[in-house]
Parts: sequence; structure tokens; C-alpha cells
Amino acid sequence: MNSILTILRIGHGPSSSHTMGPGRAAAIFARKNPAANRFRITLCGSLAATGKGHLTDTVIIQSLEAPSLEKKVPPPHVEIIWQPDTALTAHPNGLILEAFDGKNSQASTDSWTVFSVGGGELAEWDAVQACFVRIPFDFELTKKSEEKGITEIYAERNMSQILNKLTKTGLSFWEYICEKEGNHITAQLGKLWNAMQESIQAGLVTEGVLPGELKLTRKAAQYYAKGKIITSALRTSVFLFAYALAVSEENASGGKVVTAPTCGSCGVLPSVLRAMKERFRLSDEQIISALGVAALFGLVAKTNGSISGAEVGCQGEIGVSCAMAAAAAAKLMGGTPHQIEYAAEIGLEHHLGLTCDPVAGLVQIPCIERNALAATKAVAAAQYAILSDGSHFIKYDDIISAMLQTGHDINVRYRETAQGGLAVIQR
Repeated sequence: MNSILTILRIGHGPSSSHTMGPGRAAAIFARKNPAANRFRITLCGSLAATGKGHLTDTVIIQSLEAPSLEKKVPPPHVEIIWQPDTALTAHPNGLILEAFDGKNSQASTDSWTVFSVGGGELAEWDAVQACFVRIPFDFELTKKSEEKGITEIYAERNMSQILNKLTKTGLSFWEYICEKEGNHITAQLGKLWNAMQESIQAGLVTEGVLPGELKLTRKAAQYYAKGKIITSALRTSVFLFAYALAVSEENASGGKVVTAPTCGSCGVLPSVLRAMKERFRLSDEQIISALGVAALFGLVAKTNGSISGAEVGCQGEIGVSCAMAAAAAAKLMGGTPHQIEYAAEIGLEHHLGLTCDPVAGLVQIPCIERNALAATKAVAAAQYAILSDGSHFIKYDDIISAMLQTGHDINVRYRETAQGGLAVIQR
């Protein structure tokens, strides 16, 4: 497995797979074709089905025009072709980028088929090996193909192997992460934690209506204000709601967030970390170590399953984010490695089968509320696991396999295409 930093990325919402990924692809393609005066981008499958609500076309055009704006020359013409009924075989989030130089308007000078596979990550399909080749975030297509590989940091490929390693060595999850990632990981996670706190704060002080046809009113500021005057046990839950709403509403507005593991599920983990920090008066160092543990569980889910709503439904986004937050909470509660793994398993298990059916293709309904409720479920999962001795029948690896199979069995209408479920309710 590669670095846990591939799970946590700073970017702008509303969608890591529909906004961040296509934007990166367009930026890479623009750098490779500086002389092009026209681009044609074909969005396939889920990217086309909910692309307008996710601002996919907007971010692609901005990314393709950016080099021209920097040089102060006329921007290229960009044509977006929407093909929601054309799903490329490798992944439902496929896009085809073509460049033209104006000399021959019919023949492209370059083309690239790439897939946005979740969390802002891009991949090419290797037909010979029948597998994806991940594209590092600093990758440029002008480099040689052999440079495309990502360095493997973790020899262990799943959670069972990791737990066996911890049992043999006596290491904690955090010590294991530091051993594998190196001394820089604490500082890197610190930057991500700061970004998470900034997105919470921005969401708490911003009021008004979210962009899009639904005209949803922001709620985070109201929940936060009410939480400050409540003195009962409900107060912790209210703050969890407020923090999750704050981040999710920032994401829905195209604000800066941290994928955890995606933009659509970015409110769960930071809200749990912030609420626990305040409730138990924890240090930033303690929070950063818990953030690292959460990312490890997200990485295992991404490696062996999926975090793409278009591929497996919302269980891959909210379900995995709940598992990550539950692991972090259990770690902060002093859980053993097996109790932490149990908490993560509970968090994902009880989201199995969750559909991805955004109303109007926007990352708002039911996405925002799901972040708030998943945060409370993550804390409950951690508490439940901590009260046990850590032994349980279903393992985290088992639930990832079940999630992947369930996701593939879910009808395509319920996998981020806005063709079924809540997405087709008449308003």
C-alpha cells in the first residue's frame, strides 16, 4: 500500500471524484498540450449523469484555461460532451480528453482516456495487465511511463496483516505508521488537521443559501449557537452536528476541505476529532496521531474495496468515513488495536448497502445530513467497541469485501447517477 496521505487531500468541493479528479486530469492535459487552441472533453457514465450538479464542467474549463490566463493569451475553446449512457468498462467515472491545434479541425493531436477513481485520484486502465495504474499527484504525462509507479510504503495489504504485525512487534497503530511513513508524517498530518479546523471555522461563521437549484439554507451556525446554550448531555451531539454541517456546507459551496476519504464525506472525521478534542481537552499531538490511524483504515478500504460513490454507492464514502472516524475515536479513548479495528468494522458494517442518490446531482441532499449522522454513529461505534474486549466475528477486511460485492450488486441508478431513489423525488 502507498502512503496514508493519499486518503487525505486538501482541495475544493463539492466532489473529489467529480470535481477534484477531472480538474486534475484537465490540468495535466493542458500542460502536456500548451499549443492546443481547442479541447474536447467527453464525460462518460456517472461523470456525465451528475456532472452539472458537481460542477465538473466548470472545473474542467477552468483547469484548461488556466495556462492561457497565466500567459495572458486567449484561452482555448473547450467543448464538453455529456454521455451519461456510455460507461467505459474500467470504471463509471471515465473521461476522454482530446486536443486540437487548429491546423486540422477534425483530427486531434493528442488524446487521453483516464478515470477518476475516488478521493481526487486518477488512474489509467492497463488492458494487458487488466488493472489500474494510479497516477501520482505530482505526475506529468511528459514523464516516461516507467515513472508512473507509486512507491509502496506498507508491505501489509490488509488489516489482518497489519494486526498480526502489531501483535508480533507490540507496536501501536500510530507507532507502526511512523515507522513506515517516516518522521515527516507528523508535520504533514498537522497541516491537514489545520485545514480541517479552517473548514470547520469557515462553515460555522457563514450563513446564507447554498449554491444550486435546491436553495438550501446553511444550518451549521444555528446548530453551533444552540449547542453553546445547551447544558445537557445533548450538547456533545449538537456540536458534532454543527461541525459536520459546517464542513459539509463548505464543501457544497465549493470551499476548501480535506478529503476523508472523499469530498462528499469530508465532514465526518473532522467533526469527531474536533468534538473529542474539546470534550476531553486533548492536545493537537493526540489528534494528529488519531488522524493518522483514521487514514490508515481509509487506505485499507481504498486498497481492497472502493471509496467511489459511482462504483459502490455511498457506503464507500460515508461508510468508510464513519469507519475512519470510529477508529480515530476509539484510539483517543485508549482502545487497543483490536478494539480500534472493531470500532472501524462497526462503522462500515452499519452503512452496507447505502445508495448514492443525490437530489439534482448536488452534494447536498442527502449528503450533508449523512455526514452529521455518521459522525454520531462513529462515536457510538467507538464506545461500543471500547466496552468490549475487542473480539468479534466479522473483521474489517470481511466488511470491506462485503461492501465491494454489495456495491457492484447495487443497480446503477443508485450509484451516483441521480436516476433513482431520492434523486428522482418530485419537488
